[in-house]
Amino acid sequence: MAEVIFSAVVGDMVGRMISLLAGQFKGQQCTEAKLRKICHMLVKVYSAVEEGKGRQITNYGTLEWLSELNDSVYQGRYLLDTVGCREQELEDEHADKVVAQPFSFSLFNPAKRVRVAACAMKSLLSGHDVGVPEEIDRVVEILETISGDLKEFLMLLHNCQPIHRPLATNIFVEGQMFGRHVEKERIINFLLHDGGVSARKLGVLPIVGGMGVGKTTLAQHVCDDERVRNHFPIILYSNFSYTRAMARDEAVFVLGSKHAVGDAQKFIESLHVLKEKCLTKRFLMVFEDVDAGKKQILEELLPILRQGKHGSRIIITTNSRAVAASMGTVQPVSLKVMPHQEYWFFFKAHAFAGRDVEEDPRMLAAGKVIARKLNGSFFGAKIIGGVLKAHPNPRFWSKVLRSNIGGLFLLGDGIGYIMDLAENLLPIYADVCKVNVAIRTLELRC
Repeated sequence: MAEVIFSAVVGDMVGRMISLLAGQFKGQQCTEAKLRKICHMLVKVYSAVEEGKGRQITNYGTLEWLSELNDSVYQGRYLLDTVGCREQELEDEHADKVVAQPFSFSLFNPAKRVRVAACAMKSLLSGHDVGVPEEIDRVVEILETISGDLKEFLMLLHNCQPIHRPLATNIFVEGQMFGRHVEKERIINFLLHDGGVSARKLGVLPIVGGMGVGKTTLAQHVCDDERVRNHFPIILYSNFSYTRAMARDEAVFVLGSKHAVGDAQKFIESLHVLKEKCLTKRFLMVFEDVDAGKKQILEELLPILRQGKHGSRIIITTNSRAVAASMGTVQPVSLKVMPHQEYWFFFKAHAFAGRDVEEDPRMLAAGKVIARKLNGSFFGAKIIGGVLKAHPNPRFWSKVLRSNIGGLFLLGDGIGYIMDLAENLLPIYADVCKVNVAIRTLELRC
């Protein structure tokens, strides 16, 4: 009797174990198929996005469609860059060990896609990545929905003029704008298109957003676009220290004809010369950081600028929605903090500098957490990313991770950020040198 009971119990346990293993194997196959499907759909959507960025899209709805496609690409790439990459586990200060099982993603490398599925499944079955299967299902659903109408999107692009674009690269060049393509095209459409603005009305477009979201960078790249430079004989990037003098008919510095940001050439003109040479041609003027006080100064200048040639435009950047609403003649372009999925690739471009993130999984794991601590700061990504790029050492990256980078002064002129960074990362013996530099800087300013 005991043998019969024992055999039944053993048989039941063996059956349950077999069922469990079979279920895990089936789940592994299912998840692997989903990851492969994500890779396949990403290639299709990414190709459509690149085609869209190579066209001059004037229709607002099509631009919004392009924005949705672009967002889905970043969500998919971020998932494939982070599935299996667990939060870092730091041991004692001497070990500085980061534990992770990440993988890297390449849109056009089938061999890497196989490793993607294998690494992801190994992590999923380990039981540490709770919620990852749900995230995979969510991304699959998004890509399936958004890729269903790609043919219609590509057909719309056939009616759009091609534009020159530099070759894509994963190496970030200083001065290159990351993201904001749709916002840039909206601004350029406003600048080049005369419709919707009264023949006697000077078009004013506000770019509104919080500090550090990239308003000035966006305006600079718009001014430097070939289409804009060909359309406006005069492009002025105005400094408010000279604006009041212009309104008072005093000699001021005015940027030269065909000027775009980056060219240091200037010449002095009186307001009389400005009227004769500038207001007789179509011009574009950009005013930075317009607050309530600067708004009053700008309003003194507007009556003169309205005498300019039809088609002239003004761009203002501001943190205030009230200023944007009162000065703008069209709907403002609103900039928000970049979504973390997209920001991660901005940070990675600075920190990894084109290196394959598979070279050291510990650095990828630490980099993920560092990027999240920076809270979307472009300046933080450039400074911290540059420091990490110069020290491709997992131990150093772990030290940066343990520092108080999440509490750094993220905005402003950058001096406070660099001083905070030095205080957190430099060794104790460097404090004296750091204080001397700070004092010398203050003396020079005085």
